[in-house]
Amino acid sequence: MSQKDSKAKEMHQVELMIGQILRIGVVVSATVIVFGIILMLIQGGGGYPNGVQPTGFRTIFTGVLALRPFAVIMLGLFLLILTPTLRVAVSIYAFAVEKDHLYVWITTAVLIILIIASIIGYFGS
Repeated sequence: MSQKDSKAKEMHQVELMIGQILRIGVVVSATVIVFGIILMLIQGGGGYPNGVQPTGFRTIFTGVLALRPFAVIMLGLFLLILTPTLRVAVSIYAFAVEKDHLYVWITTAVLIILIIASIIGYFGS
């Protein structure tokens, strides 16, 4: 097998891994959200007083441990947001394997922008 065939096979594996990450991320987040909705139906509410929702990481995770429906749904949404970000991170590896340095830098810049936007969104509200 030539080096070109080996590289093509490895790139195909990376592409399959990226697709798998996206599928797993969506399925896991949807499952968590549905679990939160079921909890809400069983408990008859969101687990918090009216007008209060968990917004910080600490309140979401303590709410999940206490099986509060809104917190479980928020965790599912958080996982859904993380899925494409993880895909961008894996893409950096894929471009590095291809030795496509331009796209490594571009994708790294996109990942940095995503992280900065997430931090601003978290602390800005």
